[in-house]
Amino acid sequence: MASDEEEDDYLTMTFDEPSTTRKETSLQRTARLKKEAAERGRIPSKAEKEAAAAAAREKALATELDSSSKGAKMMAKMGFKAGGGLGAAGNEGRIRPIELGMKDDKGGIGADSEKKRKIREAAAQADEGVKRTKISEEEFRERNVKEREEKRVEGLWLGAMKILEGFEEDGDVDQKDGIGPGGKGHSTKRLMKSVNILYRPLVKERLEKERDRRARYDLTQSLSRNEEYTEEDAHDKLALGDEVQELDEEDSELEEYQGLPATEKLDNVVKHLREKYWYCFWCKYRYEDEGMEDCPGLTEDEHG
Repeated sequence: MASDEEEDDYLTMTFDEPSTTRKETSLQRTARLKKEAAERGRIPSKAEKEAAAAAAREKALATELDSSSKGAKMMAKMGFKAGGGLGAAGNEGRIRPIELGMKDDKGGIGADSEKKRKIREAAAQADEGVKRTKISEEEFRERNVKEREEKRVEGLWLGAMKILEGFEEDGDVDQKDGIGPGGKGHSTKRLMKSVNILYRPLVKERLEKERDRRARYDLTQSLSRNEEYTEEDAHDKLALGDEVQELDEEDSELEEYQGLPATEKLDNVVKHLREKYWYCFWCKYRYEDEGMEDCPGLTEDEHG
């Protein structure tokens, strides 16, 4: 029965797959040999040689130490096992050896690390600069509001100083001697520090503009002045700017006052107007007595 099963089944037809390989012709063989000879005879370029050497080096470095080598046998005698780290049990070191880094430039040892450090520092500084320049929309809006408010307060302070100067001129004899707009302009150096510090910046700014105007006038007149007019009277000297005004001398009191916030400078002037002249800067009115009964208050907010 078993012998019958081992016999071939002649009813089953099997066909062998036709061979897909064709026999090489003589022409093909000749062309192949010529091509191989040309490849063997071609001298590889420098780049190809370097690439082949790098590939061979990487392959050799990636190949683990053969256990049959003398070095592997010596390490095995000292207790080293393949896949383990160097050192005693429980205090094993690194498993993979330190990789070889090829140096192909002329920089000294550690130069690359220094370059990388500088690059990292430059990148960090650039990031910090970008962060500083990134201002949120809310911060930008708040800053603009603050700047506009400071400019508005500066304008109010300037107006308050002009009002105070007008009151001071009416009652101060020294002001009529040269500092006020109606003065004669003499002894500026002597009188400048006698001006009330609360509006001294206004006076100094006006006198500096007048000095510059006189300097320009003097330059123009010096080019067209007739030589036969050698003497000038006091008014000519004043107009021609021959009388030098020492406005650039140090004034520590003025510098300290101008360094105050604009709101504080405005408050000082407004308070002085109320106490000395019974004038409310916010009401724009001078009251008849010290009580100032109809004034709603001291601040701008109290006046609505």
